[in-house]
Amino acid sequence: MPELRKDPIIGRWVIIATDRAKRPSDFVRKQEDKPAGFCPFCYGNEDKTPPEVMAYRESGTKPNQTGWWLRVVPNKFPALKIEGDLDRRGEGIYDLMNGIGAHEVIIETPDHNATMADYEEKQVEEILWSYRERMLELSKDRRFEYMMLFKNQGREAGASLDHPHSQLIAIPTVPKRVREEMDGGKAYYDFRERCVFCDMIKQELATKSRIVMENDKFVAFEPFASRFPFETWILPKRHETHFEKIQKADTGDLARILKGTLRKLRNCLDNPPYNFMVHTTPVTEGELPHYHWHIEITPKLTKVAGFEWGTGFYINPTPPEDAAAFLRENGIESVESPPIRRHA
Repeated sequence: MPELRKDPIIGRWVIIATDRAKRPSDFVRKQEDKPAGFCPFCYGNEDKTPPEVMAYRESGTKPNQTGWWLRVVPNKFPALKIEGDLDRRGEGIYDLMNGIGAHEVIIETPDHNATMADYEEKQVEEILWSYRERMLELSKDRRFEYMMLFKNQGREAGASLDHPHSQLIAIPTVPKRVREEMDGGKAYYDFRERCVFCDMIKQELATKSRIVMENDKFVAFEPFASRFPFETWILPKRHETHFEKIQKADTGDLARILKGTLRKLRNCLDNPPYNFMVHTTPVTEGELPHYHWHIEITPKLTKVAGFEWGTGFYINPTPPEDAAAFLRENGIESVESPPIRRHA
């Protein structure tokens, strides 16, 4: 059973994932009974994953068989286990609890070689909607306080399998990084009686110097104090606190700006590995006037080393104004990529 342990100095929780110690460093290469290049997420290999918990598939096709264009399955090597009780306890000055949570994989497409920058906008919309559906379902479990939705694109960004996928981990506590954002937003709101995220959006739209893309409902920009070169945030222009409450009418604009931003990053930066994370309000909180859900995209272009780890300062060699101008002026072809096949 994995454990969640709390750092008594700064209040950060760490997952001690004992079960993942058994995980092969490379799942594909370690499977001696599988042919080279085997991928458990590919079309036709449905029996090589845990049973699906949700899928978008052709009418008349059965679960865990072909006919799908999006599948959600439990992670075969989960960071946290869904079975059991939290059993919050202490050992002297230390706080810990059982590593209870849900860890799911959203297999975005049957096409092994596609990327989100290639997808049709409708396909991105469906992926976003699947995120929403799974977050709403898992939020019914009262053990969970937060839903961390993320995507690792490329081995350098932490992806252990190349097949396009995202991940969702439901956890029984609010991550320190998100709590810091919420606390900072609350302090700003208490002082100015306005949402700091809404004020950021207004200022960025007014100055334009760090804007990458925008449409009617969403904006993508390089943060003023970007930690990494080409770090990009996407936010709804309207004040919204919970990603999982997004409306169907808004997913088209979000799909358009997410795909467009990822395509610009891919084409301008030679297809870099990247992470994207959705920061949203905890499921245990109602509507908040001081917090605003957003997507953070961080291309892996520099390495975090001793100074950054030791101080918490980040050294970014590319001013966000330069990065935004470069992305604005480049990166979108005049002709759309061909549609991605839904299955082979």
